[in-house]
Amino acid sequence: MLDFPAWKRFWFWGITLLAVACAIPSLFSVANLRWPDVLPDPTINLGLDLAGGSHILLEAEKSQIAQQRIENMEESVRGRLRLANPRIRIGDISSRGGKLSFMLRDPAQVDAARDEIEPLTYGAGLTGQRDWTIEVIDGSRFVLTPTSEGLEQAVSNAMESAIEVVRKRIDAIGTREPTILRQGEDRIVVQVPGLQDPQQLKSLLGQTAKLEFKLVDPTAAPNDVAQGIAPPGSEIVPYANPQDNGGIAAIAVRRLGGIKGDNLTDARQSFDPQTNEAVVSITFDQAGGAKFAKLTSENVNRPFAIILDGKVLSAPNINEPILGGSAQISGRFNVETANQLAIALRSGALPVDLTVVEERTVGPDLGADSIKKGLGAMGVGSLLVVFLMIASYGRFGVYATFALVLNVLMILGIMALMNTTLTLPGIAGFVLTIGAAVDANVLIYERMREERKRGRRVVAAVENGYKEASRAIYDANVTNFIAGVLLFLFGSGPIRGFAVVLIIGLFTSVFTGVSLTRMWVAAWLRKARPTELNV
Repeated sequence: MLDFPAWKRFWFWGITLLAVACAIPSLFSVANLRWPDVLPDPTINLGLDLAGGSHILLEAEKSQIAQQRIENMEESVRGRLRLANPRIRIGDISSRGGKLSFMLRDPAQVDAARDEIEPLTYGAGLTGQRDWTIEVIDGSRFVLTPTSEGLEQAVSNAMESAIEVVRKRIDAIGTREPTILRQGEDRIVVQVPGLQDPQQLKSLLGQTAKLEFKLVDPTAAPNDVAQGIAPPGSEIVPYANPQDNGGIAAIAVRRLGGIKGDNLTDARQSFDPQTNEAVVSITFDQAGGAKFAKLTSENVNRPFAIILDGKVLSAPNINEPILGGSAQISGRFNVETANQLAIALRSGALPVDLTVVEERTVGPDLGADSIKKGLGAMGVGSLLVVFLMIASYGRFGVYATFALVLNVLMILGIMALMNTTLTLPGIAGFVLTIGAAVDANVLIYERMREERKRGRRVVAAVENGYKEASRAIYDANVTNFIAGVLLFLFGSGPIRGFAVVLIIGLFTSVFTGVSLTRMWVAAWLRKARPTELNV
């Protein structure tokens, strides 16, 4: 009991003082005091319910996901049949009625065509169904129909991907600890603390950032394009800014065979050295660079369209092959819009358009009132606990009180180091921690009383008190830790905030209530050598 070597004392005090030091910037922030700029300033982020901010509800276009699946399947079918050996020739593919249908030119190739197409269908989760059904009608016509199970799986995958893209975009604009949750089948809830003007956020999240490079169809007659008529194998795409292209509203581009922006590795806002206009510089990965080099090498002196979210930004001429795996996107940008586009391209394209269906701005006044009342509850609770401990256990109650103060400061410091977010339920977790933190000391001190009643000497009573009570303390905290982990894993938003404070508080309360108080009691026993234990 008395054996506390110097290295252990330095180690305990080092951990304690480091955590307490990390809590000081947060205390300065709460007190509206200026923290020196030259010093590190780890601070706790406040959640939406404390700091205010923006709440946005996004909804995905499920019909767009279905249309994308049909387009992707069409391109895959064409590619597979074209590369088959021998090549399987087909007529035009129809996508009317949400189905793909096409006629084989040689009915004898039906079995070979089925063998090529079947690997393009997959199981829809654990439903036991395929995501597409394949039928052969009249001996030579194939009909591919998407199943409802496959669509549900596609929607689920698209929403999970959309959540990750949204998270990357929000983190890129410098916000901290956003709450991003899926709601229902096709909605995403976004809460960003501290953001009072959601316009930038809405602009960024409302942009799909689907980038494509497609060849312009030179055979399309301008009059037909103006009337929305495209040659076979092409499609009409409108200009984003018709006034910048002599009033031309749209152009015809090849529907298949272009390059998508999926192979981008970087996108940065920069300036055109010739015009000094803001542009976006993009870089492809190895595969994308090879595709881009092939496209530009095979189509020198032909125009190609740079299409973003279904609108043409520009349609420059390919003067020479672009072999470096990088390019520039221009489109009458200013620095802000170019930077937003670069962020969107870096974070990846949204797999589906997201529409803002609900928007709320939470002011900081409610949060300030919550903080005030939460701190008041914590202060009252702390004073009552301190009074009870000192009145019940005297000197040992003072040790428990000091440990309680250090426990609160250590929780703040560790949360600041971990860059976690404090919510209103987190403050409730603080209040709960104050009451629970002294449980360990109560168990230890009551055990010490029992040992003295049994006739043990002071040192033996203290040693047995810590040793025997520690078992119950660890068992209880392991149970609470499991509960906290489950709350964190299966909860969301405020529930997670409560779980974070609870889990951190379990470790700090055991450390301060058991290890630190034992070190202080050992130092007192060595110095005073008491013959009686007033506990």
